[in-house]
Amino acid sequence: MKHKHAFIMAACLTLAALSPLASNAAATKAPPDTPTAAEQPFVTRATTELQKMYGTTSQASAAGYFRYNNEDRTGAISWVNPKYWVSDETHPSQIWYDVKGRLIGVDYSTLWTDAKHPPSKWGIIPARWFEFTNHVHFALMEPDATLKFGGMEDSSITKVGGDPASVTAADIVKTGKALSTAQVAFAFHFAHLWDLEFWLIPNPSGAFAEKNPDVKPSTTHAGGM
Repeated sequence: MKHKHAFIMAACLTLAALSPLASNAAATKAPPDTPTAAEQPFVTRATTELQKMYGTTSQASAAGYFRYNNEDRTGAISWVNPKYWVSDETHPSQIWYDVKGRLIGVDYSTLWTDAKHPPSKWGIIPARWFEFTNHVHFALMEPDATLKFGGMEDSSITKVGGDPASVTAADIVKTGKALSTAQVAFAFHFAHLWDLEFWLIPNPSGAFAEKNPDVKPSTTHAGGM
């Protein structure tokens, strides 16, 4: 599942440079898709706690999370709370729902250090953490009140005199992506992160597998990704 968010980035940004980098200089062999004995307690505990806390999108919204992209080819729609780029056990940076609003997966994160020093916490094999490069996400309000999601490199904001770390609706307008600030539903900076992903529902392929055969993407998922 190391590349799940690469699909999101390709759909939102079509910028290969912004895709997560699953390579890790500290890793010599890919870890198994199933949790090890040391990892299982955290995975089990997180699954139970997060299903109680964020089992519905209403609960997620009340906790400050919001949807920021379309369904990807794994069947996941990601919700984010930028307050938790440095996650604790019950406050992940992202949670995923399927098109029916079922909580299906999670991202934990912490700020990027360097490729040789992935996080070592919660009993998780360090090689499971991958690099997620910094960029900007935004959404535009369409005439029918739906949201159109998009993204761009930090450099697109700096070119118009903005600060990616505190991106504004006015910055999005200056880049030419929006006609007015009123059209910008939200804009936020995605920090440079170490990221960890796993499924919060049973997965025959393993909690850390890229896809879950029991999650069927809808026929209308974004971008054909």
